[in-house]
Parts: sequence; C-alpha cells; structure tokens
Amino acid sequence: MVPEIIIDDYNYDLPDEKIAKYPLSHRDSSKLLKYIDGNVSGHTFTDLPSILPDGAFMVFNDTKVVPARLHFQRPTGAHIEIFCLEPIMPEEYVTMFEVTDRCRWKCIVGNVKRWKNDTLSLYNPLEDESIKEMGLCADLIERQGEASIVEFSWSNGAPFSKVLELCGSVPIPPYLNRDTEDIDLERYQTLYARFRGSVAAPTAGLHFTDAVLENIKSKGITVNTVCLHVGAGTFLPVKSSRVAEHTMHREPFVVTLAFLKGLLERTGKVIAVGTTSVRTLESLYYVGVGCIETGQPCDVDQWAPYSRDYEYTTEESLSALISYMESNGLSEIQLGTRIIIVPGFRFRVVDVLVTNFHQPKSTLLLLISAFVGGDWKRIYDHALANDFRFLSYGDSSVLFRRG
Repeated sequence: MVPEIIIDDYNYDLPDEKIAKYPLSHRDSSKLLKYIDGNVSGHTFTDLPSILPDGAFMVFNDTKVVPARLHFQRPTGAHIEIFCLEPIMPEEYVTMFEVTDRCRWKCIVGNVKRWKNDTLSLYNPLEDESIKEMGLCADLIERQGEASIVEFSWSNGAPFSKVLELCGSVPIPPYLNRDTEDIDLERYQTLYARFRGSVAAPTAGLHFTDAVLENIKSKGITVNTVCLHVGAGTFLPVKSSRVAEHTMHREPFVVTLAFLKGLLERTGKVIAVGTTSVRTLESLYYVGVGCIETGQPCDVDQWAPYSRDYEYTTEESLSALISYMESNGLSEIQLGTRIIIVPGFRFRVVDVLVTNFHQPKSTLLLLISAFVGGDWKRIYDHALANDFRFLSYGDSSVLFRRG
C-alpha cells in the first residue's frame, strides 16, 4: 500500500544564509553531527573514523559528475541553455562518451519555447578556436513533457566526453544562485569519482580526504563502491501535497559480483556514504526478489517496497542475485531504480548513514526521517541552532538507524 504522507509535514525554515554557497578550504574541516540512540552531538569530520563501528562494510558511490550544462545560440541571437539528463542514443553511458559524431540525450532546455526547428550553434563568446573547430550543434528532436530529446552533432572526430569537457560546465545545484566557478571543477567532485554519468554530485562524499579514508581503513573497515548516476531529479522538491503523487526518475546503477559477495559475507554493519548509496543498496533486495520469483532481475519500481509483505531474508535475496550472475557469467550487473524511501520503509541492508543536510520538502528528507524513526526535526533543529552549513557544500552528519 502506498503510504499516505503529506509533504508539508517535512518542511522547515531554511534561511538563505544557512546554505553553503562555496566549499570550505579543506574538505574534512566541516562540522559533523552524530545521531545515535536518539542522542545528538557535534563533532568535526575528521572525528568520523573514531565514531564508525570497527569491522564495518562501508559503501561509496564512485560516479563522476560530467559538465552537462551547455549554452547555445539561435541564429536570432537568443540564448538557449541545455542540461543533459540521460543518454538516449546510445543508451549506455560508456558507449555514449565514446561516440565521435552525433548522439541524443534527454535534456532540460531553458527557453525551449523560443527554440523552433532551427539548428543551434554553441555559444562561444571568446571565439575559442578549438570550440570553433569542433562545430558543436544541437537539434530539437521532440518534446516529452518537461524534458526534450536533443541531438548533438560535431565534426572534429572527438569523443563526446571531450566535447563536454571542452564545451560544457559543471551543473552545480540551482539553489546556490551563482554561476559555475573554477573551484567547482575540483570541489564538486569526490576524490574517488571514477565513472562518468552524474549531473549532480553524491555530496556526502565531498568531505572525504585521503587521510580520513586511511584512518577508516585502519579500523578494519572495508571500503567498497557501487555506481549510481545521479539525475537532476535530486534537485526537485516534492510539488504535490501528497507524496503518493510524486514521480521518481529512473537512475541507472552498476554493482559487481565481487561487491555482492562481499556484502553477503560481511560480519559487521553496513555504512552507506550518501543517500544514493542507500538507494542502491536497498534496491538490491528487490532485484534479488525478482531473481527468486521470476528468475530474472529487473528495474526497481518506485513503490515496490510498499506493495506487499516480502518474506525473503536479505541473505536469500542477495544469494539469488549472485546465483543469477554466476549462472550467466556476469561480473557486473546494470539496472535502474526509481525507489522512494519514505517513513514506513523497512531497511534491509543499511545500518549507518553519512549524509549532508537536505532541502525542505524533498524526497531526501523523507529518506532521513525513515532512517531515524521520524526524529529528523530534532536533528535539523540542532544543526540550525548550532550554525551547521546546509545542502551540497554544507556540513555532514553520521546517523545510526533507529527501529
């Protein structure tokens, strides 16, 4: 049954001055809020290794943010901003970034009403010769609700990864109310980012430094990775009054067979770095259920966790997914999830969460509430009263699950 949740119950006053507009000079100098057994306390991020349980299984999202915001110009002079969301042709990210002449993306287009059937040229106010040689153009193929399908074409034979690197800008969150700056090229990316595809950073990971990671490993905590490419939906507040009417966007994720075996065989607690890691880990249970019941893994639907009672244990589910991959000779599996985690959700995998402070009336705040047994307001009141910095470039928290 879809939970009856009113989004106004997950609202709070977030003054603009509490939103961190820029990162701190050092990644690990941010504040850290600890929540455990209903108690809240303040620390610094360098304290995190001493707070985490020994021998845990810690999971990071190693997706990499791509410079997915492009600015074009109509022959009339009108400017059109195109924000790439997800690849359409080809569909696979790895293949997409290797194409050398044309591709199609689902995009958000600013001023789309002013774009008729004309071909757009990349806006190049500094007359950069390398950009001129690339000859990047954009054609509007079709509109799909709030999104559009856009075909990009270029003529110098460069892979599309190079096209974006040269022509695009890092899509920092709109609530920063500023243009992308040089500092964002480095700091709106985790140190361990590997696989291109996200249009938003998994921001819980922005605090980690090599020193913090080494101190974590020294406690016998294993460091593991999944890859979920973060979509622009992460920026979107819930606009409908009832959460049941909110639609989650599909986000692709990849996990390896070696990772799944490690997760199944772990003896310690599971620590997720960021809500994207949580959504990936909890989605795995339902992927495994699909293997048990149909013999086939599939994407995870938004409301699947609430549709019925599931009798399978986490171990049974993960074992079924592992067995499917071994039987089919797969070293990794690529799927998608639309899972929404709201109060009433039964966590099957994650015990501890490292995360930033999220927007009012957002699906991420609903996830936090579900994780801490509804105690989110006290946590956020403490953070606001003690000058914690909020949102993507803000401070961090480590939350131990209740219930």
